[in-house]
Amino acid sequence: MDISGEQHLDVKHDIVKKRLDSHGNVIETRQEGIGAPKIEKPLQRHGGRLEHNETYCGSCYGAEVTDEDCCNSCEEVREAYRKKGWAISNPDLIDQCKREGFLQRIKDEEGEGCNVYGFLEVNKVAGNFHFAPGKSFQQSGVHVHDLLAFQKDSFNISHQINRLTFGEYFPGVVNPLDGVHWTQQTPSGMYQYFIKVVPTVYTDVNGHAIQSNQFSVTEHLRTGDVGRLQSLPGVFFFYDLSPIKVTFTEEHISFLHFLTNVCAIVGGVFTVSGILDSFVYHGQKAIKKKMEIGKFS
Repeated sequence: MDISGEQHLDVKHDIVKKRLDSHGNVIETRQEGIGAPKIEKPLQRHGGRLEHNETYCGSCYGAEVTDEDCCNSCEEVREAYRKKGWAISNPDLIDQCKREGFLQRIKDEEGEGCNVYGFLEVNKVAGNFHFAPGKSFQQSGVHVHDLLAFQKDSFNISHQINRLTFGEYFPGVVNPLDGVHWTQQTPSGMYQYFIKVVPTVYTDVNGHAIQSNQFSVTEHLRTGDVGRLQSLPGVFFFYDLSPIKVTFTEEHISFLHFLTNVCAIVGGVFTVSGILDSFVYHGQKAIKKKMEIGKFS
């Protein structure tokens, strides 16, 4: 989401999501959510048996746009509700969700985590991207997540950021969030990262320019009731762009500068060597003189 009003919900392109168990091991990917699940004994919207050459058409439970709209899976019902800006309070009341064991699948995933990696292309304006549970949708111009299906009051938002960059890598760049780990201590909350992005141009000795960014960050934990919008459980990254651009240019030093440095080094070595030689010579001379008069012991 950004201040220009552009929003991308439930991003899947260029993003890879993996299910993890409580020990961080990757769970084998299952073919769930790909295509409409097969329903053994479908229920007709209008009742009765299917006529010859008639296909199953499941009810959208009031979210239909036209009488011809069909929702043949739990995901299609939820998507129809999302487009209306509605939330499903009890999935067990939806025949498609009940037959697919929607709530049971959520219970089976208790204690699991996830690994997300990939990249996003965003506008060069202030905005945010976040990871939060529940289906996201727009309601009265407000971005909300449907948490009712989880039927729980707290969510564990402990997380580790392996790598976060805004743009390509360039020599010397330091990304302050790489390797950051945070463990949740409170029942629930919203963890926020406020990021200031500084556009950066790095030019190497061959004249090749890399258009990238650096950033600084501050962190904040916001606690509160789960049902309130301002305390939606999740990890939020709020970014803003600095009006200042930093330019790094890699250059070879001139031969005259190199020669001056060499002369300075040679002169320094010669001077220090002379001091050490003088110290050793005079020390040896003093010791020899004392030995001749018999005072050295």
